[in-house]
Amino acid sequence: MAVNGWRVADSDLHVMEPADLWQRYMDPRWAHAAPIGLSEMVRDMRVRVKNHSMLRMGRVRPAAGGATAWSKEQDNVYAKSEARGWDAVSQLDAMDAEGLDVAVMFPSRGLFVLGLDTVDQMGADGLEGDYAAAIARAYNDWLSDFCKEDPKRLYGAGLLAPHDPALAVDEVKRCVNELGFKTMMLHPGCVGRRPWHDPVYDQVWAECERLGIPISFHGGGQTYLYPDYSLGIFDKLMMWHVFNQPLGIMTVLTSFTSGGVIQRHPDLRVALLEGNCGWAPWFIQRLDEHWEWVGAMDAPDLEKPPSEYFRSNCFLGVEADEDTVKYYVDWFGDDNLVFSTDYPHGDSKFPDAVKAFLKLPLSDESKQKILWDNWVRLYEIEV
Repeated sequence: MAVNGWRVADSDLHVMEPADLWQRYMDPRWAHAAPIGLSEMVRDMRVRVKNHSMLRMGRVRPAAGGATAWSKEQDNVYAKSEARGWDAVSQLDAMDAEGLDVAVMFPSRGLFVLGLDTVDQMGADGLEGDYAAAIARAYNDWLSDFCKEDPKRLYGAGLLAPHDPALAVDEVKRCVNELGFKTMMLHPGCVGRRPWHDPVYDQVWAECERLGIPISFHGGGQTYLYPDYSLGIFDKLMMWHVFNQPLGIMTVLTSFTSGGVIQRHPDLRVALLEGNCGWAPWFIQRLDEHWEWVGAMDAPDLEKPPSEYFRSNCFLGVEADEDTVKYYVDWFGDDNLVFSTDYPHGDSKFPDAVKAFLKLPLSDESKQKILWDNWVRLYEIEV
């Protein structure tokens, strides 16, 4: 399904999970506490977990008749998928309409279903480690069934609960060895106030490294995790969403480079998705400056500047209309970028995301690498 004769891969294509996913797939031991979507209208992505509704500060899709995060045009272009309940057939039809050959599936409701901290931090409202693991496992079982519609085009990104790192390791093994998933996904928000470079997570990174899969981070709305990347003071999507995704992956990038994760796991690939790339030249230069300034005191074991760990192991997503990508390519080249349409969310350019991307100020060689070659290197999927 070539565009301009090029193959096209989406690094981060979203599914729209049914509201009753966890009722149908949850381990019976946790069935009484299964998360539930708050509306049968699937584009209302809120989900209730224990006593909390996520998204935390209002819903992405308000009630009928009000302003929405989706445009009227999107109501039309998504109508066919919505009528089918966003099933796997509709996903493949949407990929055909957009011109996508293959894609890795990321969640919608699942982006924030694990957005509660541990019991130690939140008391009874927090997530127990085995409960959080059960939520992730149910989603992954559902996604596995979803991808079976066409396993040569639909690839799974397994949802991972970091609340109990040992159970997370078990889920990495299961998702790769039994379900055939090609990456594991985490929300950037931290549990137990532990940063991602905390040694407790090394067992998770080591398992991903051993199995040869990347670890992917993807933000998703306002949660109860710490820190609050939407900054906690904004109550409108127009404002908090500006910060939420980029700040989340900036924090992850800092842990994995300046925090020494990549140095300890030199073969681990890291995907930092749906947070843009135009900020990277300034931010990563600042990380390098601070390593040069106080690295001997704060990170005596760090052998290289953060930018080198980034170049060798990390990938960023570029949006379809992100004109500032040219500054990134001027600074870092075109080897670390992958493309996403963000279907079927409100800020997607579907069904013209690929067409919009082709208008970006990039060479044809760079466009081909971002649309395909880098995706293959990131996920190591033979197509």
